[in-house]
Amino acid sequence: MSGEGGWKSGFMDGIRRSQRATVASPPLVSAGVVASAPTVAVASGVAVSGGSIRELIFELGSLPITADSSALIDELRDLEDLKSAISARQARIAVAFDLAQRAEQAQAGVPAAERGMGVAAQVALARRESPNKGSRLFGFAKALVTEMPRTMAALESGQLNEWRATLLVKETACLSVEDRASVDEELAPDSGTFDGTGDKAIIAAAKAAAYRRDPRSVSQRASRAAAERTVSLRPAPDTMTYLTALLPVAQGVAVYAALTRTADSVRSSGDTRTRGQVMADTLTERVTGTSGGIAGINLNLVMTDRTLFQGDPEPARLEGYGIVPAEWARALLVDEQSGYEDQLHGNLEPTDRSEFRVLLRRLYTAPSSGELLTMDSKARFFPQKLRRFIHIRDNTCRTPYCDAPIRHIDHVIPWHSAGSTHLNNGAGLCEACNHTKETPGWTAKSMPGDVHTIRVSTPTGHSYKSKAPPLPGSKSTRLRN
Repeated sequence: MSGEGGWKSGFMDGIRRSQRATVASPPLVSAGVVASAPTVAVASGVAVSGGSIRELIFELGSLPITADSSALIDELRDLEDLKSAISARQARIAVAFDLAQRAEQAQAGVPAAERGMGVAAQVALARRESPNKGSRLFGFAKALVTEMPRTMAALESGQLNEWRATLLVKETACLSVEDRASVDEELAPDSGTFDGTGDKAIIAAAKAAAYRRDPRSVSQRASRAAAERTVSLRPAPDTMTYLTALLPVAQGVAVYAALTRTADSVRSSGDTRTRGQVMADTLTERVTGTSGGIAGINLNLVMTDRTLFQGDPEPARLEGYGIVPAEWARALLVDEQSGYEDQLHGNLEPTDRSEFRVLLRRLYTAPSSGELLTMDSKARFFPQKLRRFIHIRDNTCRTPYCDAPIRHIDHVIPWHSAGSTHLNNGAGLCEACNHTKETPGWTAKSMPGDVHTIRVSTPTGHSYKSKAPPLPGSKSTRLRN
C-alpha cells in the first residue's frame, strides 16, 4: 500500500468484505469450529487475518501528517468513520466468538445451561477492559448483530459512533425482540436520521419510540430501576473523591433539599463556608455521626516509615482510593493544621480529633522489589491476618484490567487442585472474577519473580499477566514519581 488513499481503501475494503461474510456465518458456526485457524473471516476468497490487521496498524502509524488544514479535517472524519467500522467489526466478532465457544462447550459435554459462561470475561480481556465493561460490550454486540440491523448498518457506515449506537441499544433494552426491531426500523439510523443530532436528542427519540411500541414495559422498567439503588465511590484529583448515590427520584430530591436547607440556615447565621462546603460537611456528619467522618471507621493507609517519621516525600496509599501525597498522609495521622487540614475543614477552628485512634501495623518488604514477605498456612481458608496481608498487597481485584474492590481472598491454584494456603497462592478478587475463574477452561498460576505475578489463561489458550501494584517505597514507585 502507498499513500493515504491506499491505506483507507484497502483497510475499509477488507473490513466490508469480512463484515459481509460474518453476517451469514453465525448459523453455520455450530456445525464445527477450527480453533487453531488464524483467519477470522472469509469472503470471496479474501481473508482478514490478525497479521494483516497488524500490518494495517503499522501502515497507519507510518503515514505522514499533512500541513493542509482541509485535508487534516477530512482525515479526522475518515478516521472517525474507521473507528465506527472497527466497533461494528468487534461486535460481529464477539457474537461469532460466543457461538464458537458454545459449540466447543457442547462438544465437551458442558450442560446447556452453563454454555457461554466466561465469554464476556474473555471479550473483556481481549479488549483490555474490566469484566463489568466487557459484559456490557458483549450485550451491546448481541443486540446490534441479532436485533438492530439498521443501527448496526449506521455504525458500520460511520453515521453513528459506538457511544451513540450504545444509547439506542440501552433505551430499547426493555422491549421484546420484535418491538426492538420495530423501533430500529422506525428510527432508521442508517438513513441519516441522526445526522447532526446530539446525545440527548437520540435518547429522547429512542425513548419516545420505545414508549409508543410498549408503554407498559417502559413503565415497568422505571419501577424496577428502584431495585438498582446503590452508593459508589471513585477517586477524584487532589486527594478528593466522588461519593455517588443512585436513588429513586423522590428520595434523591429529598436528600438534596435537606442538605440545601441546612446549608442556607448555617450560612445565614454567619458561617463563612460556601454552600457546597456546608452541604458536603453536613452529609459527612449525618452519615458517620462525627464532624470529621472518621471515628469508628477503619482506614488502611500504607506508607513507609521514612514518610511517617522522617518527612520523606514518598507518597502513601489509601485503601479504596489510591496514591495520596506524603504531606496529606502525615496530616491525617497527626494533629497539625496544614494546608490539607484547612482544605478538609474549610479554614475553621481546629477539629477535636481525640476520638481518632491510630494503630500502626508493621509490614516488612523485600529491599530489592518492595514485595511483601511471605507467610504460610496449612489451613484451607486464609487466616484473618493473612487475608488482611493479601488485601493490602493487591489493593484491587487482581484480574487483568479489573480494578473492582476486593470481595474474596481465594487460592490462585484452587484448593481442590492441590493449591496450598499461603501468600504466594493467594489473590484478592472481586466476586464476579472469582466465579469466572472456576469456569471450565480457565486456569491461573503464580509466576516466579520479585513481584507477585499471576498468569491467567482462558479457554482459547490466551494468557494475561497481572502484577501486584507497587507499594509505597518500592523501586517502581520511586522511578515513577
